[in-house]
Amino acid sequence: MIKERTIAIVGRTNVGKSTLYNRLCGKKEAIVHDMPGVTRDRREGQGHLGDLSFKVIDTAGLEETTSLAKAMWQQTERAIEEADIILMVVDSRSEINPLDIKLAQNLRQLKKPVILLANKCEGNAQYLAATESYRLGLGEPIAISGEHGQGMLDLFQALIPYFPQEEIEEEKVKEAKTSLKIAIVGRPNVGKSTLVNKLLGEERVLTGPEAGVTRDAISVDFEWKGKSITLTDTAGLRRRSRVDFSLEKISAADTRRALNFAEIVIVVVDAHNPLENQDLQIARQVVDEGRALVVAVNKWDTVDNPRKKMNEIKIKLHDSLQQVKGVPLVTISARNGQGIDLLMKEVFHINDVWNKRVQTHKLNEWLKQMTEAHPPPIAKNGRRIPMRYMTQAGIRPPTFIIFSSNPDELPEAYLRYLSNGLRKDFGLDGIPIRIHMRKRENPYALKGKKNK
Repeated sequence: MIKERTIAIVGRTNVGKSTLYNRLCGKKEAIVHDMPGVTRDRREGQGHLGDLSFKVIDTAGLEETTSLAKAMWQQTERAIEEADIILMVVDSRSEINPLDIKLAQNLRQLKKPVILLANKCEGNAQYLAATESYRLGLGEPIAISGEHGQGMLDLFQALIPYFPQEEIEEEKVKEAKTSLKIAIVGRPNVGKSTLVNKLLGEERVLTGPEAGVTRDAISVDFEWKGKSITLTDTAGLRRRSRVDFSLEKISAADTRRALNFAEIVIVVVDAHNPLENQDLQIARQVVDEGRALVVAVNKWDTVDNPRKKMNEIKIKLHDSLQQVKGVPLVTISARNGQGIDLLMKEVFHINDVWNKRVQTHKLNEWLKQMTEAHPPPIAKNGRRIPMRYMTQAGIRPPTFIIFSSNPDELPEAYLRYLSNGLRKDFGLDGIPIRIHMRKRENPYALKGKKNK
């Protein structure tokens, strides 16, 4: 069996520690409120994440020095002493402040593993939050949402090395770690459930000619050629203006939650009416959430003129999703299994691209070549906007930071130029790419402030 470990959740007030505690415990034990300082005593409970079981301690938030704050901090210190692993939580919606920095300095002196979590990272906020949190010197932060359960898979993978296990248990965790989460989405009655049943090799979910047979998002674990997969079939997504039945609204919300938990999203479209506005809206939502996207054109065995139809689809996909050029496009027949092998091959390939990391020295050599070939525009001060340094801040999707002395003046057109270059030169076609500009501080100006 897995040896139990103790995990302490620490951070300043109102960053979401109790929300994360409740998420790990699987029930609402700790009181959660927007008012800072609700938690004062440390609370202990039994936590679970994947195959991992552990004792979890919720602690009082670090705040400005008062007599009560000192007593609360003593409770937190005891939790830290008792813990084998420490989760430091910061709020992604606010800037890193001196209390965060002070706590991080204390934790860095410990001979214990510390995992940095940027909480409240719903939607695209995670990318900005992650880069800001690097200042704490605790390594790459994990973007999570304790309230919505996002990022729990990443936290699970970060915890695995600290849980010694017997050989059989290690194999189980290894499978869980490499399990690929795939969601199948699309409009009603395009064949999503039929595709799921074909992949599973059994009639696992209901199908029928009527639109809207599937109401719940159904997740099933299975293996495809030795690879572990969690596959989620979802209810069809209609335009919001057409969703007027309360149960259908709940189903649509459940589908969107499944999309948030997925790593790869297969958007299924009908070959006879492919890439309508609703299909494209779903695809854009997938891209905006930073997920890897594969488009499956179903019912291809019933198309009369395949070459003409494919040209139409490619042109529409290229024109409508220019921010992710090269999205995999696979023709299938979910009913008879045509194209299923190729579909899964593209799924695993796009997952590899989505997880790709580029070495820093290669990025900076590339940046130099790109700026020499097409220099950045001239800023208001009459000088060209300098591009000082570039690094990759994260994966899933690949996220890059470029440092400059005046990043706010760089136009979107130049960022698109860099984004297209990244795709072409590092093989990043078909996935979202994030590029964030950051201001590089003037070291001489900082030195002057210190001297004052």
